[in-house]
Amino acid sequence: MSQLEQLIENSRVNEAIAQKLFEIETEILSSKSSKELLQTLLTLIKDKFNLHSIHLLLVEPTPISYILSNVAQTDWHKANTRQISEQRLNLFHPDGKPLLTNDLSQFDCILPTNIFAGAKSAAFIPVKLEGKLFGSLLLIDESLDRFSPELGTFHLEQLAIKVSLCLSNVLVREQLEYMANYDRLTGVANRRLMEVSITEELSRQKRYDVPFSLLFIDCNKFKQINDTYGHDCGDKVLAYVANQLKELIRETDRCFRYAGDEFVVTLASQSYADALRAAKRLTEFFDNNPMPYQNMLLPITISCGAAQSDGLQSMDELIKRADEQLYLHKNKKLSYDTI
Repeated sequence: MSQLEQLIENSRVNEAIAQKLFEIETEILSSKSSKELLQTLLTLIKDKFNLHSIHLLLVEPTPISYILSNVAQTDWHKANTRQISEQRLNLFHPDGKPLLTNDLSQFDCILPTNIFAGAKSAAFIPVKLEGKLFGSLLLIDESLDRFSPELGTFHLEQLAIKVSLCLSNVLVREQLEYMANYDRLTGVANRRLMEVSITEELSRQKRYDVPFSLLFIDCNKFKQINDTYGHDCGDKVLAYVANQLKELIRETDRCFRYAGDEFVVTLASQSYADALRAAKRLTEFFDNNPMPYQNMLLPITISCGAAQSDGLQSMDELIKRADEQLYLHKNKKLSYDTI
């Protein structure tokens, strides 16, 4: 092949790569969430460039941990993302550039060896968020020459920039939405989202004639805890209570922080009797499970008030009724066994 023919061939290859990158960028721009973006991105790159496998290495702790938590992750994300320390991540990108290699044995002590099963070369593409390295796209191939160190990295650098920009835009949107709907201290949904959720449940009740109940919950002697151990301890108590409530309720139920040390739990398709049983189960759990704090176990207890919608009450009226029930339980004037 003559030099001119080689130049023409290289131009065709570059044009084909540029077209694939454009198609990838076009599709990921329409992603509505970072989880959707990551899955779409990795799938497209793997398919369009016919790779053996692809993974996303994320620095630990990652700035998107609240999105890619164990609860939020799908099986796909668990299989295709890996946590890595900042120190090890920087080994791949000391100059902020892509790393190409066909010596995979050098990563035996850094990454799980099963990642490279059947592979002979790999490319690490830096992913940045607000200019800071926070991840690396790992492209793996069965060919020794696919990612040879002698090859240029121009297209991979383009891909790194496009991915970083798209992910940054999606994350900014998600973070704004998250802050608008979730309590940052406890991680549970806030009062704003609670109003939306209860309104939807009341509408569903009227439409399908299904029961709907809720619990109004507060932490017993919370002011005393703050005064005795300080507000830092008080914050930990709120987070502890919120996290335990989330774990204890059903998947169809939801927990919200109402105000201060008060929480609301919605119980879809549950009667008043069901709500009382749930309240008893929750209070007994906290009675028997003190919170670990500074080498001791701090007793944390809650009180619950239950109310069932009759289809006529407003959200505020329903919550007020549950609040009234809470104080009756707190003052031992009403039992959770009362039906």
